[in-house]
Amino acid sequence: MLKAFDANMAAHALRLARDTLQNEAEAIAALNARLDADDSVVQAIELLLNCKGRVVVSGIGKSGHIGRKIAATLASTGTPALFVHPAEAAHGDLGMVTADDAFIAISYSGESAELMTILPVVKRMGSKVIAMTGKPGSSLAEIADVHLNVAVAKEACPMNLAPTTSTTVTLALGDAIAVALLDLRGFKEEDFARSHPGGALGRRLLTHVRDVMRSGDAVPKVTADVKLTDALLEITQKGMGMTAVVDADDKPIGVFTDGDLRRMIEKVQDFTKVVIRDVMHANPRSISPEKLAVDAVAVMEQFRINQMLVTDAGGKLVGALHIHDLTRAKVI
Repeated sequence: MLKAFDANMAAHALRLARDTLQNEAEAIAALNARLDADDSVVQAIELLLNCKGRVVVSGIGKSGHIGRKIAATLASTGTPALFVHPAEAAHGDLGMVTADDAFIAISYSGESAELMTILPVVKRMGSKVIAMTGKPGSSLAEIADVHLNVAVAKEACPMNLAPTTSTTVTLALGDAIAVALLDLRGFKEEDFARSHPGGALGRRLLTHVRDVMRSGDAVPKVTADVKLTDALLEITQKGMGMTAVVDADDKPIGVFTDGDLRRMIEKVQDFTKVVIRDVMHANPRSISPEKLAVDAVAVMEQFRINQMLVTDAGGKLVGALHIHDLTRAKVI
């Protein structure tokens, strides 16, 4: 049977939520204060910065979930990393670990049987071990090359049982280490984009004009001496709402758009007598194919245009962009 969620229950739930956030915030603040008297974090960062291989993160239970996140954060910020489940490691996956790797073992108690089974082997391989535990005197802390103390005064769980505050502190310390490494490695936006090609930032920083422009026969173009009617046919066939006007060297000298046509309707009675050079816009906007697609977006927005020509270093027409091309590529 569902319980009635009355005002008293709502107030109680809100108090517990706030107590949890306060508990975890205080634990992170306490960890931050401990760093002044403990150089283990600096040792860990130095060890990981100088690691010639990858960073292997391992843990079981809630510590394993936190380990997966730490490994993912490291990997996406310039430190090659992976997560290995300790139980699977004992049955073959330890083959993923090499002497050049650094091994981060996470266990709040510091007595995880699964980790203690594999760590002696890891040490014999020559890998350096960083332990993240809440017990400085634990077996895991003793075997590690560097021990990171993530002890908390109390879990947020009312029974002080479920890993809550301790996992938050461990995750926060993992983030802190990853950010420090990111900066020390000189990791930039472009590097982040390369590891996130499917994300918005990746598309912004990795997509060039050449990747989304129309080229070859898909580019509408006519010479300056053609009749307007022929230019309109080119516009219709190519479906870009415009046509470039080029000279004998295929260099753009003008552009004519659907908008230009609409503005002409009231002024021109016989389109068959109009030559395109007399109604085109001279000196059209253009962009290099090597430019980022977001640069094209910026130009289009600045000048309130929906199409733009693409020219090479010699000024020759090599492509054309429509705002819809950029939308389809999710650059916008």
